[in-house]
Amino acid sequence: MKQKIITMLELQDDMNSKVNADWRNAGNEWYRAIWIESAEMLEHFGWKWWKKQVPEVMQVKLEVVDIVHFALSIRLEQGQSLQNMAAEIAAEFDSPESTDDIRTSIELLAKQTLIDQGAHFSIIAGVMQHLDMPFDELFEIYVGKNVLNMFRQDNGYKEGTYQKVWDGREDNECLADIMKRLDSNSVSFKNDIYDELTNAYPAPEAA
Repeated sequence: MKQKIITMLELQDDMNSKVNADWRNAGNEWYRAIWIESAEMLEHFGWKWWKKQVPEVMQVKLEVVDIVHFALSIRLEQGQSLQNMAAEIAAEFDSPESTDDIRTSIELLAKQTLIDQGAHFSIIAGVMQHLDMPFDELFEIYVGKNVLNMFRQDNGYKEGTYQKVWDGREDNECLADIMKRLDSNSVSFKNDIYDELTNAYPAPEAA
């Protein structure tokens, strides 16, 4: 797990640097992104008692991964060595914290994030338990989402020209389909994801 976390930290640094080479000094409010993503996660799982809702489990997992991106960024800003950061994060993943219900566990994550603006991997791990989501699955999806984020940047995300909806579906949903088709153990896994995204991305004139 520790080595995979180091890989995730390296990928996150690469992604943040692509957006802004001086990202560590940019004053980004990572905590705000975490609680907003927590609300989106709750929407995908379902909470409305007045209508029938079926949990969109894969979308919930993708929101977990989004939150991990921002949580890793918080830790990277603290400037410790990757080895020390990875060891601390691994220990937190091994000590999950949750409530009896996924909805209130998600709210716990949002609450603690708003209280201290920190990264709470133990609560993230608690949410993952509700989803029967092992760390290896988190790692696999993280790599996929990292590639999607790189793809977004390469196709005008920062400039506002990127198309997030592809043939009526969000790119996250398209990524989930792509991940099902690919072999995560392949040495070309990252490149395969990028190639599939390129093939699926709608041409500008078709938007």
